[in-house]
Amino acid sequence: MTTTYTWTVTAMSTMPTPTPDYVVLASYTVDGTDGTYSGTISSIAQFSVSPDQTTYIPYADLTEAIVIGWIQAQPGVTTSMEGCVQGQIDSQINPPVVPQNTPLPWSA
Repeated sequence: MTTTYTWTVTAMSTMPTPTPDYVVLASYTVDGTDGTYSGTISSIAQFSVSPDQTTYIPYADLTEAIVIGWIQAQPGVTTSMEGCVQGQIDSQINPPVVPQNTPLPWSA
């Protein structure tokens, strides 16, 4: 089955400079489901203060889609986060074999 991923921004932290409410951190979760099994992971993205203020978007004009775009634009984030969620789902489908503590044969 194909896994569907949902990215959600859960919180943001801002700084007063270079402009009011400049976003520097975003907390987020990535949820995935294949219809039967599901997984989730949370993380925080950090954004640098850009010297190029021509791309600045006022805080009140931000949408979740814009912030998720910033998060996903960071190198490797999408692959890593969705890979972790897929790993959780795969472990539910095919649980890993776990070694068991077996009594020593000579102490029975």
